[in-house]
Parts: sequence; C-alpha cells; structure tokens
Amino acid sequence: MILAAGRGERLRPISDAVPKALMQVKGEYLLDRHLRMLRNAGADTVVINLGWLGEQIVDHVGSGERFGVRVVYSPEYDQVLETGGGIHRALPMLGSDPFWVINSDIYTDMALPENVLTEDVDAHLVLVPTPVHKEKSDFGFLDSKVCFTENPDCTYSGVACYRPAFFDGCEGGRFSVAPMLFEAAKNKRLGASLFTGVWEDVGTPERLREINQA
Repeated sequence: MILAAGRGERLRPISDAVPKALMQVKGEYLLDRHLRMLRNAGADTVVINLGWLGEQIVDHVGSGERFGVRVVYSPEYDQVLETGGGIHRALPMLGSDPFWVINSDIYTDMALPENVLTEDVDAHLVLVPTPVHKEKSDFGFLDSKVCFTENPDCTYSGVACYRPAFFDGCEGGRFSVAPMLFEAAKNKRLGASLFTGVWEDVGTPERLREINQA
C-alpha cells in the first residue's frame, strides 16, 4: 500500500497544485519509484489511498499496467483517515497476507527486505540513521527490534510491514497508527531493520530543492 491521501501541508505552496506523491525528484515522480520498488519486491497488487488531488494520481497511474502491477484505489478524498484509518479501511483490498506500507513523500533506493515478520513480532519498521536536519530521533534499534533508549539515533523511514491482525480491534474512522506502533515496541512486538542507503524525507519545498540540487 502507498499512503498518498494527505494534503502535504509542509510542501505548500507546491502541493496546492500537485499531490505529494507526484513530486518529482531528479526527473522522476516519487510515486513511480515506489511502484517500481514494490514490483521489484514481488508485489502484484498495490493499493493507493486517495485524498487531496487524488484524481491526478489516478490519471497518472491508471490501472498500474505500465508499472507491472495491478493498482487498486481506496478513495478517502474529503474524509482523509490518517495513517491508521487509511490502512484499516484498505484491509479488505490487502488480503490475508502480510503487506508493506510506504509513505508517498520519501525518496529512496531501498530494496524491501525479505522475511521480516518473525513469529515474535506483529509489524516491522525500516529505520534509517536520523538525518542532520531532523531535530529529534524516533527510536533505538537493538537485536532486530525497535527499542527505547535515552539517546535514540534512528528515524522511521516511512516503510513498514504489517500483519493484518495488527489492526484487529480497530474501529473505522480517522486515527494514526503511531500509538499502536509505540505500544507494540513497548511489548517488544515491533521488529526493525536499519537501512543506510539513499533515503530522504521530501517534506518541505526547501528539502525538495536541496535533494534535486544534490
């Protein structure tokens, strides 16, 4: 699943006219890179949730055939459901197997790791070393799991793998997945891997310009 429904407030005024998933980095749309990454990982179906300017995404991606995948859309539009609500709404489209979720506003050359959901975890986050422009780290990383330390040095990359059962007990509507991830980490049920390749958060016009000029 690619999370593409958000308004992209931090990317204004660029995102006033273009959805964040269709920002271009080094001549390529972010969304195109994500679809290619998922195809290379063996995905045959990709769900994209739609909100702000979602019709532009549909016009660009279509059925997904030219990207080598089948694309299914989960429209939210004026009722954007945040991360947790958006994933929960799309669960019937995602099936019974574990699935990857990717934030649309990251730029990376990551290859999705294989077999990340061991029996003792319910979800898996790909972490990256905290970039210099970020004021605060999110997590620590120890023994293939997310951990809490006094001096964390890792940031969530915006790439995660979930078992559908991770969302058992959730009710439909607007909610963030973040509290659920923190709870899983406290219970030592949140796996992690560290990616040290190319990764950027395309979160602001300044960051977008810096990445394109690098």
